[in-house]
Amino acid sequence: MRKLLILLLLAMIVVGACSQNKQDSFVYVKGGLFMNTKSNYYGKNVTISDFYMGKYEVTQKEWMEVMGSNPSEFKGDNLPVEMVSWYDCIEYCNKRSIKEGLEPYYNIDKNKNDPNNKSDNDDLRWTVTINMGADGYRLPTEAEWEYAAGGGQMSKDYTYSGSNNGDEVAWYWRNAGNEYLSGDWYWPAIENNNNKTKPVGSKNPNESGLYDMSGNVREWCWDWYEDADINSGFFRVWKGGGWIGDIVSCESSYRGKFEANGKGSDQGFRVCRAE
Repeated sequence: MRKLLILLLLAMIVVGACSQNKQDSFVYVKGGLFMNTKSNYYGKNVTISDFYMGKYEVTQKEWMEVMGSNPSEFKGDNLPVEMVSWYDCIEYCNKRSIKEGLEPYYNIDKNKNDPNNKSDNDDLRWTVTINMGADGYRLPTEAEWEYAAGGGQMSKDYTYSGSNNGDEVAWYWRNAGNEYLSGDWYWPAIENNNNKTKPVGSKNPNESGLYDMSGNVREWCWDWYEDADINSGFFRVWKGGGWIGDIVSCESSYRGKFEANGKGSDQGFRVCRAE
């Protein structure tokens, strides 16, 4: 009997530790109106609901545990996964949800071309819809991403996520290699400087405790890039900038675009969940 009680106690400790680890990897983002005056949404009466966002960009270790292979150009367990398309990230969200006993957030139909996808360069064009009310993992919307990156209700009005000095919070083309580069952006200099991704959480966090919202890898969002019709478009939004790009793209308000099937060694993501 005593042995059984010890085993049960150990099991409870292990489960509790796992739950704590998962909880520690997410930040609770309290919703509300945009407080950061540099945001594209400031003063537009846009309200964000409470949600949980990954404290870090999804790492290669996390990706491997769910997907079983590693597409990244720069290998390392604690480096952000890259070379992932928007579709790859959608699949990861669903598979991770199933693995953790959550209801998948997305409905994916790989056999039906999405009529809302206008890109001739996208050879996949899967139809992806939302399973409303599901508690599974998902990509942040552009508004959620920008709200969180801008500090949410704790915003200090920073240009970058957590600072007005990009070097304090962002890995980008000048500082992501052996030496700090000066002058104009020049790919041969960047390549010779061994620029690459860095372990997640290596720079300072923002006001909400989120890391690498500026720099390291660009992060996919759910939204179409086009403003005229939010339900269709040629590109999906990415935010945050990356190790190849200029510091301007690391500004929280910067909007980037890429075809949903696009991949790059500076293209990654982070996940979020409903509150």
